[in-house]
Amino acid sequence: MNTERKQLIEAGIRIGGLEMSAEDKVWSRHSNDKVDIGEALARVLRTLSKTLPLSTPLRTLSIGSSAEPQFRIVQSASGGGLYLLDLEQTALDIVRERIHRQCTDNVTVIRGDYNEVFQSAKNTHAFLRNRLHGKPVHLITLHHSLYYAEASKWRRIYENLARSSLAPTGAIHAVLMASESEDRHTTTWLYNHFAGKFCGCRNDQDLRKFRDELAENRLFRGAQLHVASRPVRFTTDEFTKLMAIIWMILLYPHVHRYTLKQREEITEFIYDHFWQQRRPLVQMQDHLVVYRGIRQRGLF
Repeated sequence: MNTERKQLIEAGIRIGGLEMSAEDKVWSRHSNDKVDIGEALARVLRTLSKTLPLSTPLRTLSIGSSAEPQFRIVQSASGGGLYLLDLEQTALDIVRERIHRQCTDNVTVIRGDYNEVFQSAKNTHAFLRNRLHGKPVHLITLHHSLYYAEASKWRRIYENLARSSLAPTGAIHAVLMASESEDRHTTTWLYNHFAGKFCGCRNDQDLRKFRDELAENRLFRGAQLHVASRPVRFTTDEFTKLMAIIWMILLYPHVHRYTLKQREEITEFIYDHFWQQRRPLVQMQDHLVVYRGIRQRGLF
């Protein structure tokens, strides 16, 4: 192993364990993920705006993505109030500073675990009463947030949101990494390969499968359910930034604690198959939009 390769691999191993907000900042800066989400979000907002009366100010609940770039889109569109629910204090502190600096008085930050809130019908009703001031919202976003709930719990979350928090005319927009890919240059393949090899885990968080489950649910009878997939690319000229994203994708160390030997194998693979070949990291990204109370076909 030459000196440069050895030094980069050692640095790539050490970069694991950054705060989630720091990893997301790198991902946002060096990928077109937020552009992809913003474009899809704009379509959802256009559909809602066409359906709702002009005199009705839009109300939005953003779950788990408070400090991300699409904040600017939903903040400007949500004259009736933007409610940001997030568990990470760092992300909420960023938003609080921005609210004060830019006088965005329509934004309310709420610290909490959406699993605890929306898994329980009682807690969801209390959230509506105490946090949303008793008024349902027209838009709910779950942008890369469903990662933090087991797929088996999604149905309960959506049911409680539909019963208590979503207005009769409204939309839920969720975004996740695709669960299956045969392309070894995708984030999905990397997770399924290495988490499968070392931890016996595979990605079972499948928005396409969940769309079919919702189609059979009586609460969503008559709703429009749209799924679309788009590629997102991550490129950087710093190996440590690439590895920071790899550790984020592989859920290290927050979920999976790979041994030093395993981390060496992972880092060497990334160096040989991505860095040395100057190949972008690709993420196939699934979007699921649920439109309720909208007669014309929703844009997506």
